[in-house]
Amino acid sequence: MARIEGMLTVEDLKMRVEAKEIETVLVMFTDLYGRFMGKRFDADFFVETAVKSGTHACNYLLTVDMEMEPVSGYDFASWEDGYGDFHLDPDLSTLRVASWLPNSAIVLCNLRDGASHEFVANAPRSLLLAQLDQLRTLDCVACGASELEYYIYETSYRDVHEKPGGPSPAGWYLEDYHMMQGRRHEKLNGAVRKHLKQSGIPVENSKGEWGLGQHELNIQYSDVLGMADRHALYKQCLKDVADELEMSVTFMAKISADQAGSSCHIHLSLWKEGENVFAGDQNLGGVHCSDLFRWFLGGWIAHVPDVMVFYAPTINSYKRYQSASWAPTSLAWSLDNRTAGFRVVGAGSSLRIECRIPGADCNPYLVYAASLACGLAGIRNKMEPPDVFSGDAYSAKDLPQVPRSLREATHLFKESRFSRDAFGDEVVDHYAHFFAKEQEAYDQAVTDWERRRYFERI
Repeated sequence: MARIEGMLTVEDLKMRVEAKEIETVLVMFTDLYGRFMGKRFDADFFVETAVKSGTHACNYLLTVDMEMEPVSGYDFASWEDGYGDFHLDPDLSTLRVASWLPNSAIVLCNLRDGASHEFVANAPRSLLLAQLDQLRTLDCVACGASELEYYIYETSYRDVHEKPGGPSPAGWYLEDYHMMQGRRHEKLNGAVRKHLKQSGIPVENSKGEWGLGQHELNIQYSDVLGMADRHALYKQCLKDVADELEMSVTFMAKISADQAGSSCHIHLSLWKEGENVFAGDQNLGGVHCSDLFRWFLGGWIAHVPDVMVFYAPTINSYKRYQSASWAPTSLAWSLDNRTAGFRVVGAGSSLRIECRIPGADCNPYLVYAASLACGLAGIRNKMEPPDVFSGDAYSAKDLPQVPRSLREATHLFKESRFSRDAFGDEVVDHYAHFFAKEQEAYDQAVTDWERRRYFERI
């Protein structure tokens, strides 16, 4: 396999540290929201010590809210237990240059219990690793790709925070595939494409999307764990570069009622000994496929309601699911049809399933873990998909609908026998509490909408 530009071995890192080309190593992992947490190491110390021993961090990081406040009610960590540490175990296969940061490298970590050294079950990367272990029983590997959308603003993050009335969008007309308007944003998108490529994240392209200042940047597919890592790093790179330019980007699923939502379409296929095992001789609604494809698709569609919280993890996520909005509202599959929740694309070795349900605000480790769990259940139980759909899925009256609120999705997840079988009671209870607390925080908030509507006229 060809070496990917920007990826480092430990020996590469040592040489670059000795040459003073790398002075800092970021050692990090994602929390439940998908934010990177960790430490910046002196590169010499990392090479001498931390490359083998890793480091520790407070276990409260898997129980905090968006404001970094410890949230009560978790069994995993609490004030009563003293908020101990877990171990950050560097996955050296993720070691790479961080081109967008001065003289820096990055390594991603798995979280392990400080005493048993077992994986911390509630950590997002652990959930995905557990599903990949299940997949290995089929002697298969999963390949995937994330298509992330985001909005660009000419306003800095600091100004957005201090003057929340409304940042200035980078575009002023709809720019889907538009080359001239896209050129105006190359100071950000062009820089990010270059930095990602130099940091071990091969890039395909970027393009304008349907909203004002909305864009999509596509990176090359890989094995699913590698894609989840790339997805999380891609978001971090975009935010860091925008911040340096005194601009901002957002991955909110719905930034404004009158603008298109931002999605994260994900593509999945299964492979064995270099062959795409989704391909086959059966004709399923016009798709030449295998039993594994059919059953994987059937399970994936059937179990979406059970794992919807992983596709749509915030209050804002559910504002995206609207008719004729480019976001799916129903559980159907189709051929090259952007109104359905699942779209089958490619043929032969390129045959894959695209799920259009996740929003850009998703945590990639949780999305891929959930998708594999659903598909593997389909294979184990030989679950048949519904008939192929054609036409406008938005106007179809008899299709099952996606859950429409975080409250509903959290309830379905918590009560789901499938979710508990797939992830375990500990994980389900932990995340159900996390999402319930997010809902509770929103329920207690007073919004601008309420003030505009009721201040004078009620």
